[in-house]
Amino acid sequence: MDLELTGKTALVTGSTAGIGFAIASLFAQEGAAVVVNGRSQKRVDDAVERIRREQKDANVTGVAADLGTRKGVDQFIDSVPQVDILVNNLGIFEPKPFTEIPDDDWLRLFEVNVMSGVRLSRFYLPKMLKKDWGRIVFISSESAINIPMEMIHYGVTKTAQVSLARGLAEMTAGTSVTVNSVLAGPTSSEGVERFLQDIARAQGTDTATIEKEFFRSVRPSSLLKRFATPDEIAPMVAYVCSPLASATNGAALRVEGGLLKSIV
Repeated sequence: MDLELTGKTALVTGSTAGIGFAIASLFAQEGAAVVVNGRSQKRVDDAVERIRREQKDANVTGVAADLGTRKGVDQFIDSVPQVDILVNNLGIFEPKPFTEIPDDDWLRLFEVNVMSGVRLSRFYLPKMLKKDWGRIVFISSESAINIPMEMIHYGVTKTAQVSLARGLAEMTAGTSVTVNSVLAGPTSSEGVERFLQDIARAQGTDTATIEKEFFRSVRPSSLLKRFATPDEIAPMVAYVCSPLASATNGAALRVEGGLLKSIV
């Protein structure tokens, strides 16, 4: 299927690895001009080079900036003043008991997971509305609904993203701009893989055993019964960012392996 993304400029935040990289790579494959972002210039350069190796004639550039800070966002938008598609993928997590989460950790997760999208959307959305075309997507999580006891602060930021996306969508009424969120399920991203490896080492076992136990005891409602791959999340994002998805607006779209039992 042609997603009609040729000629569109797409920014994917936090896209040097994992879900963000998979989304950026798929955009490039579909003909979009892609802007890769990460904090490290080397990781950005490596991601850009990897996409170019894998896809001949890919139109991809990279801008290194820490979008979890106001200064980083200001620097970034100076370099990239216009985009057609904004995918707010940047996000961090940390398992920690609620009573041991200090204010600084709460504020850090909000700065990275929520305020990065707030600041970028505040800049790019008016430009999209003026042009009467654009797409904004927040990469949220099933944790927005199924708040994880082991990292409540993360879940709260994911809920905030869904609320933010819905609120921004209200501003697009009667236009060709849409704002949606995507609720990804447990995914084998770079951070998750490190987390599993650390647990496996501590318990003297392997990551396959840890993964099996995770879906038995921590996420037992999952129908997928495994971590999704980033490449399984990216197609939903690419579709909802395409002109073909013009009637999908203000939605929280699920790619969470059937973990959530509610039907609405």
